[in-house]
Amino acid sequence: MTRANNLGPYDGSIMPRRYTLCVMFQSRSIRHCRACGGEVTYRVPADDNRERAVCARCATVHYENPVNVVGTVPAWEERILLCRRNIEPRYGLWTLPAGFMEIGETTETGALRETEEEAGARVELLGLFSVLNVVRVAQVHFFYRARLLDTDFAPGPETIEARLFTEAEVPWDQLAFRTVRETLVRYFDDRRRGHFGVHSADIA
Repeated sequence: MTRANNLGPYDGSIMPRRYTLCVMFQSRSIRHCRACGGEVTYRVPADDNRERAVCARCATVHYENPVNVVGTVPAWEERILLCRRNIEPRYGLWTLPAGFMEIGETTETGALRETEEEAGARVELLGLFSVLNVVRVAQVHFFYRARLLDTDFAPGPETIEARLFTEAEVPWDQLAFRTVRETLVRYFDDRRRGHFGVHSADIA
């Protein structure tokens, strides 16, 4: 697995690892206890080392953990499948088929489901390709390389259109997310080298 330790090639979207480790994501999004409905306060419990949402009424501790985003890099010969978003955020921009992992899924089954839902595409997974830490929004993005089984796409309601692009045709200035850009940059670099690795990076 490779890890980026300095700035990325385009817009400074890769964070230096030494800086990322110092970032503490605190959303403070919980207002009421899920157990009794009482108000919560953020404090450090006696048996912990960081602030948690603690119910002032029943003392239940609520934990906030990162969420996983899973998707694919679907390839057909020399081209990659991208989806044009029909929802916010980033309406109208292009992305790889991906979305939030659901309870009861593995990262692989989630990536397959998202590819089917967003692009209406059938793929065979070829292995994990990128793991991207987006600390500021408490997310981890997993992308798998995938081989398209056909080019009969039937995009779902979240997608305006699904289209195949060569590297030269990719709308780089119209990509929706930095994780998508960084995954594609590494994919095309690896393809030119003739060997696909597994990449890990921190996204600002």
